[in-house]
Amino acid sequence: MIVVTGATGNIGRPLVEALTAAGEKVVAVSRNDAEFPAGVVHRKADLADTATLKPAFEGGEKLFLLTLDPELRIEPILEAAADAGIQSVVLISSQRAATRPTEALQAMEHAARDSGLEWTVLRPGGFASNSMLWSEPVRKERTVIAPFGDVGLPVIDPRDIAHVAAAALTEDGHAGKAYTLTGPALITPRGQAEAIAAAIGEPVRFVEQTRDEAYEQLIQFWPDHVVADTLDIIGSPNTAELEISADVERVLGHPAASYEDWAQRNAAAFR
Repeated sequence: MIVVTGATGNIGRPLVEALTAAGEKVVAVSRNDAEFPAGVVHRKADLADTATLKPAFEGGEKLFLLTLDPELRIEPILEAAADAGIQSVVLISSQRAATRPTEALQAMEHAARDSGLEWTVLRPGGFASNSMLWSEPVRKERTVIAPFGDVGLPVIDPRDIAHVAAAALTEDGHAGKAYTLTGPALITPRGQAEAIAAAIGEPVRFVEQTRDEAYEQLIQFWPDHVVADTLDIIGSPNTAELEISADVERVLGHPAASYEDWAQRNAAAFR
C-alpha cells in the first residue's frame, strides 16, 4: 500500500489518480476532509503533529512525502514511517537544493538519505501551476500582471512531477537517485500570457510589475523568505536554473509537457 501525503495538492491529487489507475492500493493523507477516487482510503493527519502519523501510515509499504513547510524537520515523519513498516520514501525537494542550497533543504534531503528507508528525491523547478495566481485578473480583465516579463525558465507541469513520483513508487531502479524535473523549454511570463490567450481563444494583455510590486503581491500568499528567494530565481536565474533536464523523459519515456499543454488543459480556470 502506498501512502500519499499532500494528497489534495497540485502533485498529490494527480499522483493518487495515477496510482489508482495503475491498480495500486492508496492511502491519501491530508489535513482536511476531501473526496478521492473510489477505492482510495482517506486518512486525516498533520505532518507537524507526529501523534497523527502512526494511524495515517498504518499498513503502508511506501511513502510519498511532500511538505509545504520547507523549515519542517522531517526526521520524526520518517521515523514514524519506519515504525509503521514503511520501507521506502519518495521525497519532494526542490531544484534549489542543487542550484541555491539552503540549510533547510539540505537537512531535508539528508534526513531521507539517513532514514534507513530506500529513498528517491525529486527536485522540481518552478511550477506551471503558479500561473493560477493570474486566473482572476485574466477572467475579469484579460490581463496578466507579473515581473521579469522577458526572463525565461523551464517551468514544469505538476502532473509530470506526479507521474515521475508514481514511477519511482511502483518501478524498480529509482532507489538512491535524485531527479531534477523541468519543463522541455524556457518560457517567459510574457510567453505564458500568450499561451493562456491561445488556450482561451481571446487576447490577454501582459503588464510588467517591478520587483517591489511583485513582492507586495506575493507576500500575501507566501512567507517572506520564500517570496525573496522566488523573486531572485525568476529575476536572475543562474546557469543551472536555465538548464533543461532530461530526467522526466528518462523516467517516463516521453518528454515533459510544455507550458502550452498545461495552459490548454487548465483553460477553464482563465475563462
